[in-house]
Amino acid sequence: MNNLNEYFDLFDQSRTDVYAMERLLQLFTPDAVIVLNGATRIGFESFMKAFYTNNSDVKHMWEKWEPQPDGSYVSNWAVCGKTVAGKVYALTGIDIAKLDNEGKIKYLENVPTDKNALKTYA
Repeated sequence: MNNLNEYFDLFDQSRTDVYAMERLLQLFTPDAVIVLNGATRIGFESFMKAFYTNNSDVKHMWEKWEPQPDGSYVSNWAVCGKTVAGKVYALTGIDIAKLDNEGKIKYLENVPTDKNALKTYA
């Protein structure tokens, strides 16, 4: 569960810190399933590239990751950000994560409260 505790913090740092980006990507299995607002993609690195192509800054706040009966973990989050076009935004939602036997994130589902959010990355 250590990787989950580092995830949001490294996500925010990775915009300007190459080491943080490397460490963030190491938290995930290469074939991690990423679900954004219902759309699935494989691999976290491609999402990060798309995210920072479209966003110039981001800051997350999150609650403790809570274990679920099915072995997954859930966390409530809030994020504020700024697009490369200069538009600011704020979102809330939950993340659902599953870990492999080594503790790497093999599944991450982002469920924003606003069902139209994150369509750009799907």
